[in-house]
Amino acid sequence: MGLSTLFFITGCMKEELLWDLEQPAYDIPDKGIFVTNEGNFMYGNASLTYYDPETREVLDDVFFNTNGLPLGDVAHSMTIHDSLGYVVINNSGRIYIFNTSTFELVGKITGLTSPRYMHFISDTKAYVSDLYARSIAVVNPISREVTGSIPVGNANREFYQHSTEQMLQYDKYIYTNCWSYDKQVLVIDSETDRVVDSIEVLKQPNSMQLDRDHALWVLCDGGEEGSPYGSEAGGLLKIGAGSREVQIVHRFVRGERPMNLEINGRGDTLYYLNGDIFRFAVDGSGEPELLIESPYEGASMAGFYGLDVDPLSSELYVADAIDFVQRGMVYRFTSKGMPVDTFRTGIAPGGFCFNF
Repeated sequence: MGLSTLFFITGCMKEELLWDLEQPAYDIPDKGIFVTNEGNFMYGNASLTYYDPETREVLDDVFFNTNGLPLGDVAHSMTIHDSLGYVVINNSGRIYIFNTSTFELVGKITGLTSPRYMHFISDTKAYVSDLYARSIAVVNPISREVTGSIPVGNANREFYQHSTEQMLQYDKYIYTNCWSYDKQVLVIDSETDRVVDSIEVLKQPNSMQLDRDHALWVLCDGGEEGSPYGSEAGGLLKIGAGSREVQIVHRFVRGERPMNLEINGRGDTLYYLNGDIFRFAVDGSGEPELLIESPYEGASMAGFYGLDVDPLSSELYVADAIDFVQRGMVYRFTSKGMPVDTFRTGIAPGGFCFNF
C-alpha cells in the first residue's frame, strides 16, 4: 500500500483515520526522556520528542512517525505506568496510550473536558484533573473508560472554581492544587473518591512537590496584576506531612511569576523557575539560591518554559519555548548548574517524563 492508502484501527481507535505509513527503523533505548511539546493552541500540532541521555540521540515526533496519527491539540503532561505512556492532550479532551518500548499506539481515553494531569491510584483506577469540568474524572486504565467523577465545584458564580491541576499522594489522600482564579489545595480520600478537606494557600498555587519527609511544598504565583480575581505577592509554602497548617517559607516580590516547582530524587532539594532557575534545600533556613540565569532578561512568557529533575542523576532539564512559533530547545545541566547538552524539540516544549 502507498502513502495515500487509509485504514481504520480496530477496537477503541476505529474512528481514527490514519495514514498507512512505513514506520521508521528506530533503535529505541531502554531508558530515555520524553519531552511533551504543546504545539500551538488550536493547531493540533503537539508532538513527542524522545532523548537518550547516554548517547544524546534525539528522536523527533516519535508518536506521529510511528503511528501516522497527529498527537492532537496541546500535549499538557505525560505519565508512565507499567511500560505504557499516557499523554494528556488538554484541548483535545483525551489521553493517548502508547507502548514506551515501541512508541506504538495502544488506545485512548475520551469523554474528558479539559484534562491536565493523570495520577494512578492502582492498576485499575486513576484520577484525571481538569481545568474546566469542576470535577476530577475517575478512569479505569484497563478498560480505558471514565467510570465516575469527583465533584470539586464550590458554587462560586463569580469565578470558575475549582479547577484542578497536579495530584500528589500521601497515604490514602490525594492533594490537588487549584490554580486558575483560586487559592485552595483540595484533599481527596482515594478510597471513597470524595473531597474531605481543603487547605487555603496563597493565590494561584501552580505546582507542588512532596519532600523526603512527606511534607507538601506549594508554589503560588500570586495571580496577575489587573486580574478580576486580584493579585498578591506569590510564595513558597510548606505543609507538614498529614497537616493542614501552612507555613510561608519564602515570599516573592509582587509581580514575579514563579512556576514549575520540582524536586530531586532524594527529596531534599527543590528547584523552580522565576525568570531564572532557583534551588532551595528543604531543610534550609536561608533564601532560595540563584542557580542558572536565563538568557531572556526581563521576559516572563518566553524563554524558560518548563523544568524537571532527573530522579536518578539529579540533572536538570529546562525547556525553552523561544517564541512559541519555531521549534523549541531543551538545555541539560548538572545539579550544580553546569551545562551538559542542548537539543531541539517540537513547538513549545513544556514537560518531561522520565522512562527509567
